Amino acid sequence: MAASRPLVGVLGIQGDIEKHLAVLDQIGADGRRVLAPKHLEGLAALILPGGESTTISKGLVRHELVEPIVAFAEAGGAILGTCAGAILISREAKNHPVPTLGLVDVTAERNAYGTQLDSFVAEADIDSDPGFIGMECVFIRAPRLSKLGGEIDVLMRVEGEPVLVREGKRLACTFHPELTQDTRVHQALLETLEG
Repeated sequence: MAASRPLVGVLGIQGDIEKHLAVLDQIGADGRRVLAPKHLEGLAALILPGGESTTISKGLVRHELVEPIVAFAEAGGAILGTCAGAILISREAKNHPVPTLGLVDVTAERNAYGTQLDSFVAEADIDSDPGFIGMECVFIRAPRLSKLGGEIDVLMRVEGEPVLVREGKRLACTFHPELTQDTRVHQALLETLEG
């Protein structure tokens, strides 16, 4: 009998939702777009994608998802926040701050690398977790993570800066892993379900 595929939600307010769903399918997970609290039911994990963090933050309030997402994470649901999603799951945001969910013990500085015109692609540093060495990372108006709490594991660095961190079953990623063919960040999310 084949193992069942985990069900992973992708917050559907803004961002490249379809690309995240396609990656999930590629790595053996079923995806569901999340736009209401009832869409969290039965999920093993949830992805908060990139986009514009102010817009997504307002959307979380409008769709009455703030408390349900926090409750989902506190009940053991795995979380991956990418770019704007990393800002939203952080303890606090700086540089035109937005309300955050406080799920990962880091401070996220919005647009830390500049504007859309300053977007860039860089490879993971050699001192990153061995599973991520050589990964290309796409940064678009990316946040910078600082003031990392004591329980934070840095999985990947680019130019010395932490760009992928984990706290238990919660991952904050400052780049856009869905924009490459590399599935390792999404696989890392699924791996948190095994422990």
